[in-house]
Order: sequence, then structure tokens, then C-alpha cells
Amino acid sequence: MTTPTPTPTPAGPALEGFEHRYADVNGTRLHYVTGGRGEPLVLLPGWPQTWWQFHKVMPALAERYEVIAVDYRGMGDSAKPEGGYDKKTMARDIYELVRHLGHGQVNIAGEDIGSMVAYAFAANHPEATSKLALWEVGHPGEVFNEMRMLPQPGQPHLWWFAFNQVDDLPEKLLAGRYRLLIDYLIGLEALDPDAIEETSREIYAAAYEQPGAVRASNAWYQTFGRDIEDARTYKQLTMPVLGLGGMNFGFVPALLDGKAADVRYVEFKGAGHYLSQERPEDLTRELMQFFG
Repeated sequence: MTTPTPTPTPAGPALEGFEHRYADVNGTRLHYVTGGRGEPLVLLPGWPQTWWQFHKVMPALAERYEVIAVDYRGMGDSAKPEGGYDKKTMARDIYELVRHLGHGQVNIAGEDIGSMVAYAFAANHPEATSKLALWEVGHPGEVFNEMRMLPQPGQPHLWWFAFNQVDDLPEKLLAGRYRLLIDYLIGLEALDPDAIEETSREIYAAAYEQPGAVRASNAWYQTFGRDIEDARTYKQLTMPVLGLGGMNFGFVPALLDGKAADVRYVEFKGAGHYLSQERPEDLTRELMQFFG
């Protein structure tokens, strides 16, 4: 799959067959990119990326679905309000966007933070959810409370979970330097770092260098405690669920088991964390088979 190379912007360059749009919903402003025809399929990205992380899978998916790739609250060209970063509120943003677009029910999929918002969407708005796919890793649950601050043998050391809890300091440390963090994380969590090429890295750096972007993205992590509390109140999901994973696959069933009545798992062996860019063909195939 060929990667276009226009000048990067926080929104990302143009993608043939897709349009950049905006919607005012739930008291905030969301940027989304849409194209294709068929059943609606909402794609939610992860940190430290934007909707652009799906650019390798969107053209193929658009042959079957109306693809809606969203920069959710605090990301990319979407607004960065002071609050509302718990996943229940962020899911409400997406629900109101779906309604704004005239859809009664959608398929929804997410990676990383996007997987958390996608799960919260399905849990809080089951009547609007046809099927749910999530990967790397899932909604915050009790497993998150068991993570250690010090590195443990055989376990990922997610130091940024703690770093992103700190107010103000990350913004000062990362100002003008966000590309360093992006390159570090890709080197750490991508088993094929070259799959996330220069254009993508520049797009992500530009997005997170915007005013308020670090504060907003940190807030996705600072609300994990609230998210865990909310998850305790959610009923078991009844729609079909697909859980995917690469290097962090073990977290997926740990966070999903008992949470959904109809769930199946697929592990991408030899894959890193960034499945939508490292393994786009495999991801596209699994999503198409699942969503039908």
C-alpha cells in the first residue's frame, strides 16, 4: 500500500476518496474523515497518533463500508476542552456524531485509547452498536490497578501511564520535542518501525505540538480511575465482539473475558503494537471477515 507524502498537518494530508469534515456535538467540536459506501464503520485511533494511523486500511474498507475515522476529543484537529476525557463522555461524543450523521446503528473499532472509547460506546449505547472490534488493548479494568511502576521480567513497562498522570510538567518537557517521544515509542513498541514512515511521524508530531494537545492527551490517562469505576457498572455486552492483539495480546482477553457474551480473539503473532500501520493487510482482512 502506497503512502502519500504531502506536507504534513495536524489533520493529516488528503487521502484520495475521503473528505475532512467537522461536527459540533456534546459540547465539543470533532474532526473526522469519511468516505466509502455501505454500512457505517467508525474507526477510533490511539496515542500518540491521529485518524491518519488508519490511512493504510481505509481505502480497502471503504469498498464495503462508509468509513468514519474520528479524531476524538483532544486529538488532532478536534477541540481540546478542559474536561470530559473519561471514556464514557468521549463515547457520548461519538454517539452524538453518529446521530448527527443520521445513523441509527454502526460498527465500531478502535486501537489503544480508541479501543477504550469504542468499548465505552458499546457499553453505554448498545442499541447503536452492531458489532465491536478492539485491539491493543481494551477498556481500563482491574488489570490496570495491578501494573507495577518498576520494570518486571516478562512484562511490558508502561512508564508513560505514570508520566501522563503528571500535570503541567509533560507539556513543558515535550514542547518542541514531541517527535522524540514518538520515535522512542515506535522504536519500543513497533516490531516493524519502518512501517510508520517519516510522513506519519511528522503528522503525529505536528498534531501533538498544538496548544493544549499534551494536556488533553494526558487527560485520556488521568481519567483511567474514573473509567475503571464506570466499567464496574456496565452490563455484559451482547453484540458480537472481536478482540485482536499483537505484542500486547495478553491484555485483550484479560480485559474482555466475562465482559461480552459473544467474543472471539485473534492474535497477530510477530506483530508490534501499531497493528493498523504494521499489519494493515491482516487487520483489513480480519475486520472485513468480522463485520461482514
